[in-house]
Amino acid sequence: MKKKKILLAFSGGLDTTFCAIYLAKELNMEVHSALVNTGGFSGEELDKIASHAKKLGTISHQVLDVTADYYMRCIRYMIFGNTLRNRSYPLSVSSERTFQAIALVEYAQKNGFSYIAHGSTAAGNDQVRFDLVIQVLAPEIEIITPIRDLKISREDEVDYLRKAGVEMNWSKVEYSINKGIWGTSVGGKETLSSSDELPPEAYPTPMEKSGSETVSIGFEQGEPVSLNEQLLEPLMVIRELEKLAAPWGVGRDVHVGDTIIGIKGRVGFEAAASRIMIDAHLALEKHVLSRWQLHWKEQIGQWYGMFVHEAQYLEPVMRDLESFLESSQKNVTGKVRLRLRPYSFSVTGVESPFDLMNASFASYGEMNKAWTAEEVDGFTRIMGNQQRIWYAVNGTNGQIQE
Repeated sequence: MKKKKILLAFSGGLDTTFCAIYLAKELNMEVHSALVNTGGFSGEELDKIASHAKKLGTISHQVLDVTADYYMRCIRYMIFGNTLRNRSYPLSVSSERTFQAIALVEYAQKNGFSYIAHGSTAAGNDQVRFDLVIQVLAPEIEIITPIRDLKISREDEVDYLRKAGVEMNWSKVEYSINKGIWGTSVGGKETLSSSDELPPEAYPTPMEKSGSETVSIGFEQGEPVSLNEQLLEPLMVIRELEKLAAPWGVGRDVHVGDTIIGIKGRVGFEAAASRIMIDAHLALEKHVLSRWQLHWKEQIGQWYGMFVHEAQYLEPVMRDLESFLESSQKNVTGKVRLRLRPYSFSVTGVESPFDLMNASFASYGEMNKAWTAEEVDGFTRIMGNQQRIWYAVNGTNGQIQE
């Protein structure tokens, strides 16, 4: 009997290693693996993962690089929108899962696969993100999720693989690490509770710098185009900024939030470049955008992030939000200077030809050149007119606490 051919989303970690063995051994399927790279793997790492897949007995292994597409279709809009989940998490893994699923679907359809497998558990967001994209774009493809279906723990996976004769660095599988260009998530036993702290060694990059360091990021129409005065493509700005800033321990945090499936979740992350980029971009926008552009951008940027997080990237309204965000960036051009310190950073200055904080109009708290004292008095009277009428009719009525 001919074996059923299945495409496995493969990263080489514990979960997908388990899936590769289980699908072949227990379900008697012909397993083909595909790693969808969103910018988190070096060439050497990709070679090691390919070798690992071969040792596990996969029939073929493919690397699908979607980094450039991921940047153009999502990351840059999250920069435009200064998008952070719960004011801390830059949606690194949340956003990349959609593009990994799209790439898997396209590859599966081109190569005649009727089955796709992924290593998501039943308790997280990723299962929904993968499944939704596959169901929408390829309803003819069946989804198989061994870990979710079997309801097994990481300890159970380790026991199964050891019995199957698989050799891995078992100390490394204590933590589930997902690495992409926009950040790295870290999950372990500490993140399963509300009170425990991830140890320093759980993070991929050791904190090894001291003192301080100044960096500058150049933006053109909202996109990063230079680092420390060196012109680079946006993806290279992100890569080089991560290399420079991660050893400062910048961008580490533990995010707590509501999952798509209705439970609270906790995960650590290391995202130096994305956290710095968003703060730098926002600092520049404060200088060049109007009050109401900033107001509505904040709302739309957060809505955009919420839809990305909730597996709704393919929702048509997202294209409308992207149009607004892109339109808002016409004058977001300039340079932002920042200072890095151990575990922290701060914006120190902004330069832009579109800076609205222009001393020829007025200097805040000092001197104005555009109006007289009498004009301010009249403006204030008109501005407060409705409040004066309300209090004249109603009195203080408990509105003012003594």
